[in-house]
Amino acid sequence: MAQTKVRFDRAVEGATNIVDSGTEGTKVATGTTAQRGSTTGQWRYNTTSGFFEGINTGGTISSLEPDPTITSVDDGEVDSASGGNQTIVITGANFTSGGTITFVGTSAEFDASTTTFDNTTQVTAVAPKSSFLNAQEPYKVKFTSATGKSGTSSTGLISVDNAPTFGVASGSLGTLANADRASSNLTSVTATDAEGDTITFSQLSGTLPTGITFNSDGTFSGTANAETSDTTYTFTIRATAGGKTSDRQYTITVNAPQAYAYSYTGSTQTWAKPTGVTSVTAYVWGAGGSGGMDGQNGGSGDSAGGSGGYAKAVIDVSSLSNLYLVVGEGGSIGNTNTNSSGAGGGLSGIFDGSQINQNQSILIGGSGGGGTGTVTNNIGQGGGGGGANRNGRNGIRDSRLSGEQSEGHGGTLTGGGSAGNSSSANQYTATYPTAGSTLLGGDGGLASTGNPTFRSRAFAQGGRGVNVDTNGGGWCGGAGGSGYFGGGGGTCGYSGGGGGGSGYADTSICSSIVGTDGSDGSSGTTSAPENTSQYYVAGIAVGGAGSSAGGNGRIVLVY
Repeated sequence: MAQTKVRFDRAVEGATNIVDSGTEGTKVATGTTAQRGSTTGQWRYNTTSGFFEGINTGGTISSLEPDPTITSVDDGEVDSASGGNQTIVITGANFTSGGTITFVGTSAEFDASTTTFDNTTQVTAVAPKSSFLNAQEPYKVKFTSATGKSGTSSTGLISVDNAPTFGVASGSLGTLANADRASSNLTSVTATDAEGDTITFSQLSGTLPTGITFNSDGTFSGTANAETSDTTYTFTIRATAGGKTSDRQYTITVNAPQAYAYSYTGSTQTWAKPTGVTSVTAYVWGAGGSGGMDGQNGGSGDSAGGSGGYAKAVIDVSSLSNLYLVVGEGGSIGNTNTNSSGAGGGLSGIFDGSQINQNQSILIGGSGGGGTGTVTNNIGQGGGGGGANRNGRNGIRDSRLSGEQSEGHGGTLTGGGSAGNSSSANQYTATYPTAGSTLLGGDGGLASTGNPTFRSRAFAQGGRGVNVDTNGGGWCGGAGGSGYFGGGGGTCGYSGGGGGGSGYADTSICSSIVGTDGSDGSSGTTSAPENTSQYYVAGIAVGGAGSSAGGNGRIVLVY
């Protein structure tokens, strides 16, 4: 083994220089940090740190520790808004135990909460995500050893990239009414991104209403299909910006058609078109006529009135702002101790003007005619009202009379129903019955004995029934029901029932038209047409039996 030759040169008195001419090295003191001396100028190898060190004046330590270097990190993006801590693995060289990682921003820096020494080429740091700020990115990474040696990455290695933030709260984006199911009624989805990255949206899961499309800019397009019941759709939207995503759940509700019912009030009712409504489906029942009463013979001569007609159509309201609705009143009855003929019912109809004018008619259900008032059981019954674009039914005559018209005829689409004109009425000449006319039912024939009087008309112009007191006989004719054209009144004498009014539908704005006639009183009672409809209510449009008023009309709008 080669020998190390050491020469001691005495340069000055008391000072010795050591000259080492060997090749293997000169052995110096070796020990742990705890064994370190305190004399200035001492040089040793620290087995704790693994580096040579010397003691400076004042006891400070200088080390031959190499500078640490930082080359990369395993995750270069931090979502500072997501909460919690970020764990970052840092790769480099010359790392030592006990060191600290610092994240250096453009004008500020902060230390990691913990720094774990893995080996000389890797350390793991943990820091709160919220400590990373957009204004300070990109962050450089610095390692500082326990002895103070430090090294910093040459470039920023960590950027702040937050996930996009939704601007619309989770929940409903809108409810689409059946009348206007356009996507323009929905709230668009919005979001923001702290880094200003472009945001795109996508449907992650769930179901949208059929007919509606979700677009990448957060808007909706299309028109939802109609539903048979109110239906809520649930779906999740994802917002993506710069590789970061956020998800949020929303709903859209599509309502089924809503029904709005109108009952008899005694005045015209106004429907104001809601925004977006272009059509409505109307269901119309005319009022029923009242029955005739035999007050002198215990009801043996009671008769039935006719029921109102039914009209249904889809009405195009795109050019209209309002609809004016008339719901007819059922025919009235007289005093129970008198012989009284039935009164005609009032039409139910929809108009495009606030006055009940025939030339402004849109859809009409004709009303039923009244039954006769008689003192025998050979009686005439009221005729039923006509459905949409249908004639009213004729009244029914006294069965003893043949070859002559004692009954009132139903109104037609072109004119009022004719009045009864039998010769049997000539012996009861107080008042002859009248024919129906535009929207007006004819009056019943009025006997000349028994202090006869007319009752008032039903709302929407039913014909007037007749009262006769108990001392004067009877045989009053039934009154006609009102309609597009009213039915005629029946005669007194061998009495006839009143005719029903006709129905109507304006085919220029009505489609899918349905017309069903009311029934006459031949069975003693009259049921309403289309009484199994979901929009029908018991008692509506029925013809009154003896001593019973006719049922009021009804209108239902669905949209």
